[in-house]
Amino acid sequence: MSEASLAENRSKLKDFIASIATIRGDLSNITAPPFVLDTKSAVELPAFWAERPSVFVAPAASEDPAERALLVLKWFISALRNQQYAGRSEEEGVKKPLNAFLGEVFVARWEDSSGTTRLVSEQVSHHPPVTACRVWNDEHGVSAEGYTRQEITFSGSINIQQIGHATLYLSKHDETYLIPLPNVKIKGILTGGPYPELEGNYKIPCTSGYTSSIEFEGKGILGSASKKHKFDAKVYRNGEEERPLYTVTGNWDSTFVIHDIGKAQDIETFDVQTAKTTPIMTDSLSEQDPWESRLAWRDVREALQKGNMQAAADAKSKLENGQRDMRKLDGDGKNWNRLFYGADDVDEVAERLARELGDTIDPKETVAAWKFRLKDWDEGKFQRPYHGDILPDNSHGQRKVNKDKDEAPIQTNGKPVENIQSSLSSREGKSDEHSLQINDLHDAPQGLALTPSETGSEKDIMSAEERSRIEEFLRDRNSNSARR
Repeated sequence: MSEASLAENRSKLKDFIASIATIRGDLSNITAPPFVLDTKSAVELPAFWAERPSVFVAPAASEDPAERALLVLKWFISALRNQQYAGRSEEEGVKKPLNAFLGEVFVARWEDSSGTTRLVSEQVSHHPPVTACRVWNDEHGVSAEGYTRQEITFSGSINIQQIGHATLYLSKHDETYLIPLPNVKIKGILTGGPYPELEGNYKIPCTSGYTSSIEFEGKGILGSASKKHKFDAKVYRNGEEERPLYTVTGNWDSTFVIHDIGKAQDIETFDVQTAKTTPIMTDSLSEQDPWESRLAWRDVREALQKGNMQAAADAKSKLENGQRDMRKLDGDGKNWNRLFYGADDVDEVAERLARELGDTIDPKETVAAWKFRLKDWDEGKFQRPYHGDILPDNSHGQRKVNKDKDEAPIQTNGKPVENIQSSLSSREGKSDEHSLQINDLHDAPQGLALTPSETGSEKDIMSAEERSRIEEFLRDRNSNSARR
């Protein structure tokens, strides 16, 4: 059985909607039935900012600040469709992403002609739930960073209010843009064909003195289909909003037209549905840390893809119950050590840009102003396993590679295989020529697991029998002398 659709579960969907309609307040942490769940977690959604890396980095190449503002606007609009539909087709509708758990991380990259574009997102708060992310490309000096919490209410439609902010920085020009996080309405729920709609007016101010404004116009109950996902935008110099330099109009889920007012001509028509996207790249599951999203939710995701709702519910409950137990120990997450992000009191540039719009940014609404630890990343300080042998379901255990099924990485005494070579070399004083190689372990005989010595000695990280088996395997494979 394939992944269950909302249309196939219309009666159950109506029952679910009826149940949440009686709830007042925030629904962001509500436990949804499996058939309305997406296979993606909330920490994966920032990936859609970077699925067209060449569009993301394009502003850096322009020497004209007005054109740079236009290219930032183009990037922002071009990313909306897949963000709101989470990469699904319109026929599939939208589904609720899996509630990210505290400490969940998603690490990805894209490779194309623009070089390497990276993403690191992390669930940095449990109550309220806050996701922080950074997307960047070092070759072009372009980075986007932000954080958000969502408040979800129901009033005939599902209303998603995003609280937080994002900034985009162009290092070559020392420019910062304040990027809006639009509120979303999920309409068409009771018909079994839910779709997202954006409404309201948003602005993208920049430290260069140029601003873009976007007005979203969603389709009303009696509106025509052509009004669905419609928007009008313009780019202007600050203080000259009535004399825009460029306009961008169309539908954010299909095509939009960029018009140069000074030249009185259309300069580009962008088709969101046909514009090339670059495949996302992540480490294989055998290399991922248990706290990385795709490995952590693997059992849930596979069950949903097979349409096995009971298995999905069971796997989801196991992880969530483990998380509840952990929250009892860390003060509801207040004492949790964040990995990639640090909590600051203020984001001065973002707050200054917000004040220019007559708005304010209050970091307390998202617990803190979250900042990516870029220096630690560049220095290679983030090493797996991120949290020792503690797994997201609050269990403790070791994992091993199974070549027939992509499992989590081998660990030894709480260390991943990536660290074994240096560990053995330093303990034994042996040369790299005879040290244990990562690829050797991946090709090792099935069932070969590295465990702490039964003696409990800190010096010996594996038993003599296990050491012997590894040495024998390496001799046969590489014709090298065994370690003595």
